[in-house]
Amino acid sequence: MSSRTLIRGGLVITAADETHADILIEDGRIAALAATGTPAAEALTADRVIDATGKYVIPGGVDAHTHMELPFGGTFASDTFETGTRAAAWGGTTTIVDFAVQSVGQSLRAGLDAWHAKAEGNCAIDYGFHMIVSDVNQETLKEMDLLVEEGVTSFKQFMAYPGVFYSDDGQILRAMQRSAENGGLIMMHAENGIAIDVLVEQALARGETDPRYHGEVRKALLEAEATHRAIRLAQVAGAPLYVVHVSAMEAVAELARARDEGLPVFAETCPQYLFLSTDNLAEPDFEGAKYVCSTPLRPKEHQAKLWQGLRTNDLQVVSTDHCPFCFTGQKELGRGDFSKIPNGLPGVENRMDLLHQAVLDGHISRRRWIEIACATPARMFGLYPKKGTIAPGADADVVIYDPHAEQVLSAETHHMNVDYSAYEGKRITGRVETVLSRGVPVITEREYTGHAGHGVYIPRSTCQYLG
Repeated sequence: MSSRTLIRGGLVITAADETHADILIEDGRIAALAATGTPAAEALTADRVIDATGKYVIPGGVDAHTHMELPFGGTFASDTFETGTRAAAWGGTTTIVDFAVQSVGQSLRAGLDAWHAKAEGNCAIDYGFHMIVSDVNQETLKEMDLLVEEGVTSFKQFMAYPGVFYSDDGQILRAMQRSAENGGLIMMHAENGIAIDVLVEQALARGETDPRYHGEVRKALLEAEATHRAIRLAQVAGAPLYVVHVSAMEAVAELARARDEGLPVFAETCPQYLFLSTDNLAEPDFEGAKYVCSTPLRPKEHQAKLWQGLRTNDLQVVSTDHCPFCFTGQKELGRGDFSKIPNGLPGVENRMDLLHQAVLDGHISRRRWIEIACATPARMFGLYPKKGTIAPGADADVVIYDPHAEQVLSAETHHMNVDYSAYEGKRITGRVETVLSRGVPVITEREYTGHAGHGVYIPRSTCQYLG
C-alpha cells in the first residue's frame, strides 16, 4: 500500500530558498513540491493532510557529532541510542552520525561491530557512524580503506587525552596520508593534550580543584596550536581536514587563514560555545561541573568570533557533541579533582531551537540556520541530497516548526536521559511541532508517535565538498 502525505501552506525553508509551497510525500520520499495556491498545488492529493499554515517547513536536522553510550572516565554517556535518538527527534533532528570507538589493541572492525550492536533496532531516527581511530598501525590503515568502501567515510583522531584516545603527530600523518588516498575525511579533536596534562598536574598540586580550573588549564592557545598543527599535517599529507568542536577565537583564526590559502579545511562549532561561557564553569557549589566538556567553554568574548565564523563560512557546521553525564553520580566523580569530571554536555534536543533563536537574535539568517544544521553536515559527510534538504527524491525527513511558540528550556521538560539542562531556564522562541522521518510521523503535534527500530543505518558516501 502506497501512503501519501500532503503538507500544505507552510513556508518551506532550505539552505537555498524560502518558498510557500505544498509538499507531497509518497513512500517515504518527497514526491513533489508546488507553490501554494497554484493549480499544480491544488491538484495534489493524499490520504493524510498536514496544515502548516503560519509555520515553517524545514528539513530534519543532521547532527554529525553525537556520543550515545560512550564509555568515558570510568562511566558511560547517559543517553542510549534509544533515549538519545528519541530526544533528537523531539528537537527536530532526524539523522545523527555517532562515533564508533576503536579500543587500543583492537581492530576498527571490532569497534564498529560493537556500535552497530548498540544501535541496531534501538533508534527512533536514522543514523550513521564515524570511526574513532585510537591505534594507528599497518592493519588499521588497511581497515580504513575497507570502511570507506562500506560507507564509514570519516575517521576521528585526538591530539588530546594521552593514554586514552591520543595519537601522536606521526600516527596522525599516516592516517591523513591514507585518507588522502581512500577519500576519507579525518576529523580532529585539536587540543595539545600533552601540554594540558602538565597544566592539570600543576593546577591540582596548587590545590586548584574546582570545575572552573578545567577551563583554565585547557588554554585557548593550546587549541589554536593544535588546530594549526593539524592543518599543516593535513597539508603535508595532501588530505582534507575537519576540526571538531571549535571553541576559541584563536582557533577560528587558524582555520580562516588555512581557508584563505585555499586548503580543504572545514570545521564545526557547537551550541554550548555559542551560548555558554566560563561564567557557567565558575558556578558555585560544584554546579560548574555540569558544563565541563572538551574543548572547554571559553570567556564570553569568544562567542562573537564564533558567530562571525559561521557568517563568513570559516565555520561550516553546528553539531552538538552530545555526550551527557548526570550531575548526580557521574559529574560528581570529579568532586575535589576537576580532572575526574566526565567531559561532556547534553544538547542533541536543543540545537535546532537554539539556532532558531540565533536567527531571531540577528546572528544568522533563516537559510543559514538550515545550511549549518541540515544541508552542510549532510554534504560534509556524504548524506546529501537524501538528507539535509526538501527536494523531489530526498528522504521525507521533514519538520513542521512553529516560529512563534515560546518555550523555557528545562530538565523537567526535556527528553534527554540526563538530570540537568545546560540551558536551564533559558527562554526561547520557536518550537518543533511535528517531525516526519522518511514520511513516518515521529513527533505528531508535540506527542511522541515514533518507536525504537524505525531508524535505520545509513552508509555514507565521501565528503561532497571534495573534487
